[in-house]
Amino acid sequence: MKLTTAVLAAGAAVSIATTVVGVARLRQDARHQVERNEVAAARNQIDWLEKAATNPDLAELWKPEDMEVEEYMSLLAANQLICALSLRDRLGLVREGCLPFLAEMAMSYKVCQRYWDKYGQLRAEEAAGDVRAERFTRVLDQAARASREAQPAAA
Repeated sequence: MKLTTAVLAAGAAVSIATTVVGVARLRQDARHQVERNEVAAARNQIDWLEKAATNPDLAELWKPEDMEVEEYMSLLAANQLICALSLRDRLGLVREGCLPFLAEMAMSYKVCQRYWDKYGQLRAEEAAGDVRAERFTRVLDQAARASREAQPAAA
């Protein structure tokens, strides 16, 4: 092989390697932008939930007609906890195998159980088509069912 051919081949190899690294970096940047968008959207939702869960006048505007404002505010607080857990899970901050434990902890609170009884089906419909959200919803639903089954029957 001539020297010029070897130089051209080495140059082409460097160009290909640079392109591969550049494409990988662009994909990583795009993935990080999606995560930043998810955090911003979740932060907006969690902020609104906090305001409505602590402000009876605001909660009164949004509550279902058949529900007392105090109950609605407590359900919003439960939703806030579940949304925060969901965000941690979506960002990969929940260690493998830890989600069922965290779901059981959340569902050990009666307010979370009441929230899930009222809105769990809605959350399942909302999660449809998103594999990670479907898994999260399934784990919370299993924890809610297990918590109900563990409670002693009312006399």
